[in-house]
Amino acid sequence: MSRAFVKEDPEEPPARYDLPPRDDPAFPEAAAWALLEGANRGDSLGAEAATGHRWGDPALHPSVERILAHARQKGDDRLEELAERFLGRA
Repeated sequence: MSRAFVKEDPEEPPARYDLPPRDDPAFPEAAAWALLEGANRGDSLGAEAATGHRWGDPALHPSVERILAHARQKGDDRLEELAERFLGRA
């Protein structure tokens, strides 16, 4: 049998998103960070499943606004771009 289409590289483990309980006041901020991190890794679906929020969810806009300000302060262009996309500004 030809090995041309056999994947020999080990699978990367799925991303883990360490989140506080949903009733924790810190959950929205952690969920926003997780969604942005997931998008940066190419794992938006995994981050959405872990957080229970969809990309662009208006409930997380205040948290993403704070993350955007942080990204601008730190000069993190990639995080700034992702936050702006989340907020629908890009």
